[in-house]
Amino acid sequence: MSTRRSRSRQSTASRISDDQINDLVSKLQHLLPEIRSHRSDKASASKVLQETCNYIRSLHRDIDNLSDRLAELLENTDPTQASIIRSLLMQ
Repeated sequence: MSTRRSRSRQSTASRISDDQINDLVSKLQHLLPEIRSHRSDKASASKVLQETCNYIRSLHRDIDNLSDRLAELLENTDPTQASIIRSLLMQ
C-alpha cells in the first residue's frame, strides 16, 4: 500500500499545471509559421498542436527531399570533393 502512495505522490508532483500548459501552447503558437501568419490573437490548444504536427511532418518531408538531392549531387561530384563534403556534414 505504501508503494501506491509513493507513486501517487510522484505523479502529483510531476503533473504540469494548466497555467504551464497554456504558457507552453502559447510559446509553441509563436513558433509556428502557419499560425503566426494569420495574426490571430489566440488559437485553441488543439489547433496549435495539430498545426505543430503538420509543421513537423512538413519539416521531415523537407529533410528527406534535401537528403535525396544531396545524395544525387554527391554521386555526380568528384570523389575527393564528395568525401570532403561528407566529412564536413558529419561534424
